[in-house]
Amino acid sequence: MKKLALLSLVCFILASFVTLTYAQEIQGGNFSYSSSTAGYTLHKGNGDRVFTVEINFEKPFTTKPDVFVSLNSIDANKNANIRVEAKAISVSRDGFTIQIKTWSDSQINMVGGSWIAIAHTKK
Repeated sequence: MKKLALLSLVCFILASFVTLTYAQEIQGGNFSYSSSTAGYTLHKGNGDRVFTVEINFEKPFTTKPDVFVSLNSIDANKNANIRVEAKAISVSRDGFTIQIKTWSDSQINMVGGSWIAIAHTKK
């Protein structure tokens, strides 16, 4: 029990130090793209297919942020395996590009998700 209390105290002190030493800038958003979106081709054909969308931050970051992309909805053809990858590319202080990819015979009719950008700046 004493070890757990000591570990909790050490974690609290480290978290306080990081919070006092670094400030965070955070922005986030949601997305949803489908066959009705201009340039979307993930729902037809075979082989590698890529769809990209540029995202501009509401306010430019002070430093280049880390951007995380996650998927929360997919509508796919039931007659093929679901193969989809989403990631952030070309990240800058002003924005980034969401890249969504599928391959082989997968037919992705719609994909939706969220992104979050976090920049750490020294106080």
